[in-house]
Amino acid sequence: MDEMEAGKQKFLEVVQGIDGAVQVVIPVTPSNSMFLISLTKGPNRKFITVPEDDILDLPHEAGIQTKVTKTITDAIGAL
Repeated sequence: MDEMEAGKQKFLEVVQGIDGAVQVVIPVTPSNSMFLISLTKGPNRKFITVPEDDILDLPHEAGIQTKVTKTITDAIGAL
């Protein structure tokens, strides 16, 4: 598994840890070094942008994990 796939997997694990009912769509490749990620729960959908570097560093850096987890928590709270 390469770094990008490991980061995406960690992102999915974080989302499932917050709310298992949320469906996630992560693009295969970033656009302008940003991933536009879709979070869907029932009829509600929210898009968040996550920098490519944050996805790469997510499995290894606690500070990045904290930042991304807060972004996900806020987005899921808005669903």
